[in-house]
Amino acid sequence: MSSAAAAARINRFLYNRILGNFPGEISLAFAYGSGAFKQLGNASENNMLDFIFVVDDPKEWHRKNLQSNRHHYSALGILGPRTVANVQDRLGAGVYFNTLVKCEQRLIKYGVVKTSTLVQELIHWNNLYLSGRLHKPVHVIKRVQNSALYNAMRRNQQSALYTSLLLLPERFSEEELFTMIAGLSYSGDFRMIIGENKNKVSNIVKPNLSEFRKFYYSMLDTTEHIHWHKKSRTVEQDRSPACLFSHMSSLPRNLQLQVCRLAGSRSEDHLDVLRRVARDKEGSQYIQRGVQRIVATSSLSQSIKGIFTAGVTKTLRYSGQKLLKMQQGGAKLR
Repeated sequence: MSSAAAAARINRFLYNRILGNFPGEISLAFAYGSGAFKQLGNASENNMLDFIFVVDDPKEWHRKNLQSNRHHYSALGILGPRTVANVQDRLGAGVYFNTLVKCEQRLIKYGVVKTSTLVQELIHWNNLYLSGRLHKPVHVIKRVQNSALYNAMRRNQQSALYTSLLLLPERFSEEELFTMIAGLSYSGDFRMIIGENKNKVSNIVKPNLSEFRKFYYSMLDTTEHIHWHKKSRTVEQDRSPACLFSHMSSLPRNLQLQVCRLAGSRSEDHLDVLRRVARDKEGSQYIQRGVQRIVATSSLSQSIKGIFTAGVTKTLRYSGQKLLKMQQGGAKLR
């Protein structure tokens, strides 16, 4: 067994042990971030592990979790599972995070999201918060059979590919494509200015190119209007107005709406706006600005929400760790 395979097996055991500390009614659980995947300039084996738990009934799940793990919650937990579930679903990006939690001798952060909320987000890109995390490879720990959720996850990946194609030139490398995909959810995020390493996106992609290939392999083979040169690891695409419009008409509803707000008038049909943008040599700017507008709103609202769900002390501690990682990462890469 290779060292990489052995490490992956150890991680699976750890993730399953951690999952055993929580109520079992989870539709999907996955690990992501620097604790689960290598990142350049961030090689610590003790990075906090990040998880997302997707649950059908947040109120019932939080009720059981409060009974078993009350210490994970801020003072908001005193108000009970109904309040926690309402804060989760009605504020920010629909996810409730408990952070800086000690579990199985590791520091973890976990977010809880309602299954139906995630499905809608993956399809429509209402906020590009969790959908953006799922543009990048993740370690799935648990998945129950749910065709709606599975199809939404695939559609989310395809939307990330279409959006990136609209932002890229006629010929580009695999690495450029994956960097564009990985960067969508950071575009417009204020934390990239004050709380993250400025090289974060390339630091994510470079050591994980094989994971990105597996993640997007089948789509690169089947997406229309592109040709994937596997030997040279380059991609060519047709950027004629007809092909660009084809990609635009397949974008998530919220991104189409943002593009139309930027490029059209209220009286203009949205498909007419997209056709005009497809003919515009600077049309990609509308796509980029549309993505930025979605991310900017959700990243700010979710960060403000985090002050209440994590508590002031944990928020300051977590923010301090982010700033330290940003400074250390920048120093290592200079």
